[in-house]
Amino acid sequence: MSKTQKALKKAEKQFASNVSHGFRAFCSSIGRFFVRIFKVFDRKLTIMIVPHSQNKVINFQTNVFALLLGFLIATGVLSSFFYFNRHSISANREIANLTTQNRETLASLDELRDENANLFQAAKRFQTSLSQSLSLLGIEQVTNNSNRSTSNSDLASLFTSSEMVQGTSKEVAEIKELTTYLEDAVKPIEQVGKILKTQQNLFTEIPSICPVQNPNYHISMAFGPNVHPLQGNWYIHKGLDFSTYRSGDDVVATASGKVVTVTFDNSFGNYVIIQHSHGMYTRYAHLLRANVKRGQVVSQGEVIGKIGNTGISTGPHLHYEVHIGSDVVDPAKYINLNLAK
Repeated sequence: MSKTQKALKKAEKQFASNVSHGFRAFCSSIGRFFVRIFKVFDRKLTIMIVPHSQNKVINFQTNVFALLLGFLIATGVLSSFFYFNRHSISANREIANLTTQNRETLASLDELRDENANLFQAAKRFQTSLSQSLSLLGIEQVTNNSNRSTSNSDLASLFTSSEMVQGTSKEVAEIKELTTYLEDAVKPIEQVGKILKTQQNLFTEIPSICPVQNPNYHISMAFGPNVHPLQGNWYIHKGLDFSTYRSGDDVVATASGKVVTVTFDNSFGNYVIIQHSHGMYTRYAHLLRANVKRGQVVSQGEVIGKIGNTGISTGPHLHYEVHIGSDVVDPAKYINLNLAK
């Protein structure tokens, strides 16, 4: 073995000795540190409780470790108490808000159920009116069998089955059945629209609208037996008297046709007669003036004169008649009038 190798061996042993010595010194320092810490925490303490009275003094011994541990436990308990108490207050507030919202939701649900009941009653009236109208027009209401348990074309299945369902499911069942019924009603209503469209000319050829445009009119004398306003005796009034309490309001043709008479006489004053299709005539009397001439063709809704007070009259009004051939008929049968106005 050479001198160099011997020197290296000696250096290695010296290094290992130094490391071992240093490690032992470090462990010894750590041990002494923990011993000192243990001695500090193991110091004995005496706690005395001296009452103001002459009762016996209470004392007990403990150490620093137990005192610190007790302090940490007490701090943790108090912290937990305040933490959970705060969360409990927050939870109570949330519960109170949810309770209020629940009351409001229940109130809204009750209102919704009331509205659903009203809708259900309206559906019954709609069903009755639609069935009658379709029967008059000769249209059969087709039922969608795939969506219904029965083949009825009205709401009969809805009105019977829904009464056996309780609670919210009842309202849901009613709405579903009503939706199905309305879907089934679309096709016949479309057929009615087609009929009305094809018969549009017919509606313009018959006196089907009100001859007075002012919506504030009233019927001053109805068709049929009445007391004569001047003579005081009973007689047959052959038309309807429309009054707006003033002169000058527009009078329109109630159907399309040809003006055959524009004249004046002592009874009717200024009046116009229009000839319509299907043997029908209309007369407009006591006019302030006529806006049309004999032979003129007019359309339904066209202004033909103004309300006046000419002829035998007790005030401004329109005397309106409908004739079919030689017969005089009640004009109210052809127009939608509220005779109580």
